[in-house]
Amino acid sequence: MTKATPKAIAKNVDIINARVPGYKNLQMLLINEAGIIEQILPMSTVFKRVAAPNLQVLDIAGDWISLGGVDLQINGALGLAFPELQPDNANLLPKISQFLWDVGVDAFLPTLVTTSVENLQRSLAIIADFMQTQTTGSQILGVHLEGPFLNSQKRGAHPAEYLLPLTLNEVKRVLGNYAHIVKVITLAPELDPTGEVIPYLRSLGITVSLGHSQATAAQAQQAFELGATMVTHAFNAMPPLHHREPGLLGAAITHPHVMSGFIADGQHVVPTMLQILIRATGGLFLVSDALAPLGLPDGLYPWDSRQIEVKHGTARLPDGTLSGTTLPLLVGVQNLVKWGICDIETAIILATDAPRRAIALPGISPSQPANLLRWHWQEATQELTWQRLLK
Repeated sequence: MTKATPKAIAKNVDIINARVPGYKNLQMLLINEAGIIEQILPMSTVFKRVAAPNLQVLDIAGDWISLGGVDLQINGALGLAFPELQPDNANLLPKISQFLWDVGVDAFLPTLVTTSVENLQRSLAIIADFMQTQTTGSQILGVHLEGPFLNSQKRGAHPAEYLLPLTLNEVKRVLGNYAHIVKVITLAPELDPTGEVIPYLRSLGITVSLGHSQATAAQAQQAFELGATMVTHAFNAMPPLHHREPGLLGAAITHPHVMSGFIADGQHVVPTMLQILIRATGGLFLVSDALAPLGLPDGLYPWDSRQIEVKHGTARLPDGTLSGTTLPLLVGVQNLVKWGICDIETAIILATDAPRRAIALPGISPSQPANLLRWHWQEATQELTWQRLLK
């Protein structure tokens, strides 16, 4: 599989006076002629750069520098839902990848929600083919299967008729020949009393995320001991936190090696509860959970055999069931800062380094491609803005 080449290449650039998430004080980033971060050094370092042709120095005057975002849960964009991929609409994948790059996302996991096994297999096949040839845009790292092994009582907008029992045979049937591109799978652990499925998935290198579940804290803890390391959209489609039964989310928050995705659109979880979540644990990362109308205006759109209405970036079924959002990932960063929930550094980390950490990828560090975002805090307007830094 070839990796997507960056759209923004920096060659022989020293970026100075930068704030870098995870690093103290102002830093300098040395970018070599191949567009790779060569070193990240404190500005106080006594350092003489070896002379190189066309060496540039870019002073960003205390702005933040980060890698682009990584979206581990995104259901579609530009009118295409990933479970509805067909040979005649597969040409939208490069357009979606470019769109996501343009909204600051370096890489993503196309997320396949619950549908027929036939639809899942077809989408997996098309994505697998695209991954073999992708060279530009936001890189597809693999697929996130959100279902079909979900608890019917917490299925949310997932169609009940396609939910499947959580058994080894059914898991193998869904994965088919495409286990190698499945990066994350969301499942309800209480559906497998044998405890066989999670270790099997981990043996394939698939990250197991718990979600759309009625699991108790004890059941969640058992799943974590078996190898689950993530939770899908914290608070949503799971029991609420309760002082006598902390449930799935309580078990995740207090576990030192479990990371939970969350949505910061203000609708899936109200800002006060997000503040509680962020204060309670450092094991978090932002997701968009964006649906097919991402990149399109508000309105009515088809959604499997049903219809959703998008208003102000929030999508609901006709009965009012919340089905997702159409806001890009980095809007969540801006929302967290705007709402006063966390500082700028934390908000940036939640969309850039934290999702990488959740799937064992390195954050911003030497040897990484310099696909960099520059974040600027506008004091006058109290707004956080970003731009691709080097083009």
